[in-house]
Amino acid sequence: MIRIISFVFLTLIASSYANAESSLITLESKYSAKETADRFENIIKSKGLTLFARIDHQKNAATVNLKLRATEVIIFGNPLVGTPLMQCAQSAAIDLPQKVLIHEDSEQRVWLSYNNPEYIQKRHDIQGCAKVINKISNVLSNLSAAAVSK
Repeated sequence: MIRIISFVFLTLIASSYANAESSLITLESKYSAKETADRFENIIKSKGLTLFARIDHQKNAATVNLKLRATEVIIFGNPLVGTPLMQCAQSAAIDLPQKVLIHEDSEQRVWLSYNNPEYIQKRHDIQGCAKVINKISNVLSNLSAAAVSK
């Protein structure tokens, strides 16, 4: 009986972990955090996307005498892509414009993360807009892969 309870408990923990992980897509970068963020910014600008903000959390932490490993968020978008998503479900606007997080972990590895469009689809119960979700998925995947790869 203890084995069964342990197995069920471990299965629940593993499935919760998998569900939590699927809300973010994370790629390891071959570049420093700053280089990755710079590359991502340059790529989105070259594609005609709008850069709304680049937030350097490490720098902001330093202004109040706190330390933080390299952590930046880039907020960007394109109304040709975002507007159709909001037309599918206006509540999706809370997740727009798109954001990527670039950060360095405790082992000096650099990661780029973004919200999984399928998570956004589920979060807002978006129905009948698979083409829009697929387009957003492909754009985010291509931009991110280009920023982290050598």
